Amino acid sequence: MQVSFACTDHGLKRSSEPNKQNTSSPNPTSAARARFRTVALIARSLGTFTHRHHISLKESTGKLTGMKYRNLGKSGLRVSCLGLAEQLMTIAYENGVNLFDTAEVYAGDDCVCVCVCVCVCVCVCVCVCVCVLPEIVRAMTYAINQGMAMYWGTSRWSAMEIMEAYSVARQFNLIPPVCEQAEYHFFQREKVEVQLPELYHKIGVGVVSWSPLACGIITGKYDNGVPESSRAAMKSYQWLKEKIVSEDGQKQQTKLKELSHVAEKLSCSLPQLAVAWCLRNEGVSSVLMGTSSPAQLTENLGAIQVIPKITPQIASEIDKILGNKPHSKKDYHH
Repeated sequence: MQVSFACTDHGLKRSSEPNKQNTSSPNPTSAARARFRTVALIARSLGTFTHRHHISLKESTGKLTGMKYRNLGKSGLRVSCLGLAEQLMTIAYENGVNLFDTAEVYAGDDCVCVCVCVCVCVCVCVCVCVCVLPEIVRAMTYAINQGMAMYWGTSRWSAMEIMEAYSVARQFNLIPPVCEQAEYHFFQREKVEVQLPELYHKIGVGVVSWSPLACGIITGKYDNGVPESSRAAMKSYQWLKEKIVSEDGQKQQTKLKELSHVAEKLSCSLPQLAVAWCLRNEGVSSVLMGTSSPAQLTENLGAIQVIPKITPQIASEIDKILGNKPHSKKDYHH
């Protein structure tokens, strides 16, 4: 089971905010961790919904952190445009991230189920269809009605499956999904750019994209082969190594070298450009990131400042380098 949860600023203070009631000087790190543990009271902190932010408000910016927030699909839930899928959650929260994603498969045997400390999960994402769709929709509706979740979404479902789930919900007066988790990066574009936008406009399903750096391929670490300390060198990631050293993988590395020049022009790193490029897509509610160090997290969060720099001219230059811009059926009619 894959679970995503979000927390709002209602009743929660970050370390940059002064605490007038506390006259002592606690350790900043301990204080930050203590504040983040209050996410366990997430049921109290879900106040920033449609009542406070009208659903037509597509994006807002946090005053303290500069983090941008968007509606999850056409629901009333406001999530940070960047979400963290692994650890370093306290640092992320201190920088305005309010969307966290967990699943048993993350980090293998070392995975820590973050949701143990959460009273109410916000969004349950169903990854694998092991039963018929009506049963899934009924189960998710039950979870929401019992207070176990606020919304539910899908992960790696086809547009047809999502539409079928929506039809089942309408037919039996059940609750439909509000988002789809989909892979989206420089080399994986069609589903998010062609298939899902139609679902957003028809039934309000938003996109939470994942793997913006293509499992590390876009970081530039594989320019000169596969380093021994990299993920691709691990036995369980043999498939990634084969992908990198393949003919297509080498072509991708050539394109990434060209894109690094674009990043230099914008005074940012290649990973920042990649994340900002994903966020530039108006159909993407949030981008899930996985980081293994504070330095990586800080660098990725800097992508927010790069978004305004990706002008139509820069976007066109990126498309020209990639040479893989997908076209919808409407494009062929013009």
